[in-house]
Amino acid sequence: MSQSASKLTLLISSLFLFGCEDAQQKNMGTQNMGTLLGNVDTQTESNPFTPVLKGVELTFPTDHQAHPNFRHEWWYLTANLIDEEGNPLGIQWTQFRFAAAPPTGENEVKKTEWQTQQIYMAHSAVTTQDKHYADEKWSRDQAALAGVDASPFRVYLDDWQWTSSTDDLFPATLNANSEQFGYSLKLTSSAPYQKQGEQGYSTKSADGQVASYYYSQPFIDVTGQVTIDGKTHQVSGKGWIDREWSSQFLLDSQQGWDWFALRLSEETSLVVFQLRDTKTGKASFSSAKLMQQDGYSIAIPQKDIQLEAAKQTEIQGHNYPTEWQVSIPNQQIELTVSALNPNAKMPLSVPYWEGPVRIDGSHSGTGYMELTGY
Repeated sequence: MSQSASKLTLLISSLFLFGCEDAQQKNMGTQNMGTLLGNVDTQTESNPFTPVLKGVELTFPTDHQAHPNFRHEWWYLTANLIDEEGNPLGIQWTQFRFAAAPPTGENEVKKTEWQTQQIYMAHSAVTTQDKHYADEKWSRDQAALAGVDASPFRVYLDDWQWTSSTDDLFPATLNANSEQFGYSLKLTSSAPYQKQGEQGYSTKSADGQVASYYYSQPFIDVTGQVTIDGKTHQVSGKGWIDREWSSQFLLDSQQGWDWFALRLSEETSLVVFQLRDTKTGKASFSSAKLMQQDGYSIAIPQKDIQLEAAKQTEIQGHNYPTEWQVSIPNQQIELTVSALNPNAKMPLSVPYWEGPVRIDGSHSGTGYMELTGY
């Protein structure tokens, strides 16, 4: 078993042995997103999670649900909003599911109501130009605490909840409250879902060893309220949800990723990401797709994707590239992507950088950026 797999086993075991709150304090302070998601070595003969295979058709609303035979997955929403005074802000909500073992044989039989092989972690954040607040929750998969419901669709962990009125993702409400911030949002969308990669099969390495099932809805209308330091603001704007599941995510040679969800116009969005080599820190694999609101999309060849960090921000001894040049010449895309708030590190048990961005250059717009492994 690799070092990453060993850390992952310890992390999951801690949650079941000590309880979610204690484990967070005792064992998670030095974890990173790559360790938590696992690599190719998390697959063993005794724990055969379902592999990601090319040619599997994604179907809706079925694939909005949890996939417990896979190692991990997430429901991940970001939104670029404007308050009643015209001030920009962003919100993030993510619910992760992790499996200690696939639900096969004895693992499928619960001896007690509390026994489970599945755990959930949720992240929530609000970012303005000068403030960044983030929080997280953990729970076992238990009906009274956390889980995913089919009809009507719901993803929840305690009182952080995405609740739809049908078995589809939309229309829905999203609610999350923490000590310093909270939000209550209405989410609507009628655009087709966008299947990333090859019809939802999204490769994560040049040799094809690692892949996930991945789809998005980058055209969401958002309205509602955001509360910051006790003051409630009326907000509106645009949102983006990513759905992804897999049984491994990184190679040992990959240290993290840089991910961008960019809204180039009302009708056009761009997703672009790269995974970095552990030794060189440079990109070992990249992917991009240009998406239209009517469902049309263009996959960008890897050779045409150019990502270059332009400015760094030091946060607690770590340097995060908070301004980037994004270039896709064959689509006439030349962008400067800069953080709304460069200090948007998520100071959670799994630290990473996540926040809203501005877009200038060939297109003007907004979006979100995630940086891990720094």
